[in-house]
Amino acid sequence: MSTERTDHQLMAAIAQGNKAPEAAEAAFQELVERHQREVYGTIVKMIGDYHEAEDLAQRVFLRVYRAAPRYRPEAQFTTWLYTILRRLVFNESERRARTRERIVEELPREDGDGPEREKPDLHHKDPSAQLVERERWETIDAAIRALPETQRLALILKIHQDLSYEEIAQILKTSVSATKSILFRAREHLKQTLGEFLREEK
Repeated sequence: MSTERTDHQLMAAIAQGNKAPEAAEAAFQELVERHQREVYGTIVKMIGDYHEAEDLAQRVFLRVYRAAPRYRPEAQFTTWLYTILRRLVFNESERRARTRERIVEELPREDGDGPEREKPDLHHKDPSAQLVERERWETIDAAIRALPETQRLALILKIHQDLSYEEIAQILKTSVSATKSILFRAREHLKQTLGEFLREEK
């Protein structure tokens, strides 16, 4: 019989931080370890910046910790978690958008500086194949990041996190039918953007 605590149980323990701080800290650590990969991965795909995604992921969990006393298990924990993520990422995107064009113009474009974006399936390929594969992923990632934010998040939650339409609708604060429409438009945009690229891949 499994003794693993549910997300709701962990949140209840975290909420008792003033009375049992050690137990609350242990519960919080367990919750972070359980969800940090998905949270971080979603943010990376949203903003395309690995270092910024790490900072935002930490901020997501900090908000989870602070909100624990007010948390009510009325829906799945992951739905509530991704709602926090959505708000934080959208707010950060709005802040960054105000200076994005100027920053992009000032940064060197092809100097080769900065960390390599890791792709696990490249390790055993020759350099030319690695380059082709890296360019392929960068093209796809760029197309996803070019989507409107709501479409981008809905697509990531559906494809990469395998959430249901109902769960995504709750996170986006919209209806299921509207969510399906958002996803349809996202896929159509990608089809148009990547159409020529995908044809060249064949």
